[in-house]
Amino acid sequence: MAQSAGLHEPEDSLTPEVIDRHRAIVSLMEELEAVDWYDQRVNAATDEELSGLLAHNRDEEKEHAAMLLEWLRRRDPALDRHLRTYLFTEDSILELEHEAEHGEEAGEGGSLGIGDLRDGTS
Repeated sequence: MAQSAGLHEPEDSLTPEVIDRHRAIVSLMEELEAVDWYDQRVNAATDEELSGLLAHNRDEEKEHAAMLLEWLRRRDPALDRHLRTYLFTEDSILELEHEAEHGEEAGEGGSLGIGDLRDGTS
């Protein structure tokens, strides 16, 4: 295999699984970069039809990124855990992180850790 510019260790010291994850991560980065480029072009285009075509292309790149992210999630238990914590939620991301790091459930003592004022605990 040709040496990827992103490999930081010699290829022969890496497992095929790590190399495949690297391929997926690099591809995900490229897809997200393409989303950004298309988004800028959509915003800058003065022709409505061209803007529509570029928006369609941008959204195809989003689909590709989602597919790669799902492939990675299925193979990385830690990534799976984090995505399940943060994706498709409505609560504050920082509060979710605090709860995940400190094991607090929403509504148990609140995010300030002052306890339940009804029973005098703190």
